[in-house]
Amino acid sequence: MSTARIPFLKGHGTENDFVIVPDPDNALDLPAAVVARLCDRRAGIGGDGLLHVVRSAAHPEAAAMAAEAEWFMDYRNGDGSIAEMCGNGVRVFARYLRRADLVDEGDLAVATRAGVRKVHIAKGSDGDITVDMGRALLPDGEVTVAVGDRRWPARHVNMGNPHAVAFVEDIAHAGDLLTAPPVEPASAYPEGTNVEFVVDRGPGHVAMRVHERGSGETRSCGTGACAVMVAAARRDGVDPAATGRPVTYTVDLPGGRLVVSEHPDGRIEMTGPAVIVAEGVIDPEWIATAFV
Repeated sequence: MSTARIPFLKGHGTENDFVIVPDPDNALDLPAAVVARLCDRRAGIGGDGLLHVVRSAAHPEAAAMAAEAEWFMDYRNGDGSIAEMCGNGVRVFARYLRRADLVDEGDLAVATRAGVRKVHIAKGSDGDITVDMGRALLPDGEVTVAVGDRRWPARHVNMGNPHAVAFVEDIAHAGDLLTAPPVEPASAYPEGTNVEFVVDRGPGHVAMRVHERGSGETRSCGTGACAVMVAAARRDGVDPAATGRPVTYTVDLPGGRLVVSEHPDGRIEMTGPAVIVAEGVIDPEWIATAFV
C-alpha cells in the first residue's frame, strides 16, 4: 500500500459503520491485512467494513457494469475479506458520493459484486436513502441454527449474499454473537453466512440481531433486514407475487430502524438513514510501520 497521504471518511447507516476510502482510479492496493487494520477499533480507524469508492470502468470486477453505473462499491468486511453486497454500505456509499458532489440528489445506479443497485437520495443533507436491493432467492432445503443447547429452524435467503433467518422467542437467545453461530448443513453455505435472530414486535413489525460473516455482531445489516422481511412475510403467508400487492415491514435493529418493502415483481426496497461523521487523512507513517 502506498505511503502517500490517503484521505478517508467515516460513516454509518443505522450504526453499521464503515471506513470510506475514495479511490476513483483504483490506484490503491488494499490487501486484506490493511483493510482489517483500518477497520480495527483499537489499532485503526474502526468500522464494520470498508467502502472502497472506485469508478466502475477502473475496476476489473465492475468494468462490465460501467455503462449502467459509473461508481463501484468495492466492499470489504471488517476482517478484510471481500463481500458481494452490503445494504447499509450502499446507502453510506451514496451519501458520500452526494457529499463529494459526484452525483445529484434523486436517482443513481451503484455497481456491486451482486449486480447494479438503484438508489434514490431524498432531498436534503440528512434525507433518507432508498435502495433497490434486487430480488431475494429462497433456496430449497432445511437449515438449522444453534446457540448453545438451543436449535431453531431457519430460512435460507440470498440477497446477493447468504443469510440464515431464525425466529426466536427472545432476542437474548442469540447469545453474545462473538463467534458465528453453527449452521447446518454446512453445505448450504459453502462460503459461510450471515445469521439473523428475529422476534415479533407487532403486525408487520419485527426486531433482529445479526452475526455478519467476517464482521461479527453488527449494530445493523441492510441485506439482513431485507432477508428478515422476506422470511417474515413468507412465514406470515404473504407473497406479493401471488397477491399482486406490495408488503412492507418495519425492522428494528440495535442501531436504528429500516423500512423494507417487497413488490409484486420481486423487487425489494430498503429505506433508512446514512450519515457521514468524520473525514481526515490516514497517517502515512502508520501505514509504513503498521505491518513491519
